[in-house]
Amino acid sequence: MSAVADTITHWFSFPENIEKLMFSSRTHDGGENENRGFSSIPADILDTPKEIIFYLDVPGLSKSDIQVSVEDESTLVIKSGGKRKREEVEEEGCKYIRLERKAPQKLMGKFRLPENANVSAITARCENGVLTVVVEKLPPPPKPKTVEVAIS
Repeated sequence: MSAVADTITHWFSFPENIEKLMFSSRTHDGGENENRGFSSIPADILDTPKEIIFYLDVPGLSKSDIQVSVEDESTLVIKSGGKRKREEVEEEGCKYIRLERKAPQKLMGKFRLPENANVSAITARCENGVLTVVVEKLPPPPKPKTVEVAIS
């Protein structure tokens, strides 16, 4: 019975366990003061045989508002100052009667990259409120050859 309970406990703690794996947008190294005032960026991550593709929601932001960088050769960092502007009211006597679309605050996402990520081959594109970051993978290292030597 305890094996069943252990399995259930393991599956219910799955989200905490997956955070510790390859892709994490939360910092685990105590750098929380550095991230104060930033909101996380919603992201989808696609792992393909040749590349890793990040799809991040950045509505209302242009490519000049977003910074993409790599820290310590293993962490992809995406930041934004959150400077979306509201449409200006040019006519006198006009005013907003409802403001529901919240302007984004400062956004930041940190993602641990796998060892085979080619950090010198990262591309990013921002289109229709979606930032797409493509990280190419390095080819696998060649397998060592085993050569049999005849003993005389």
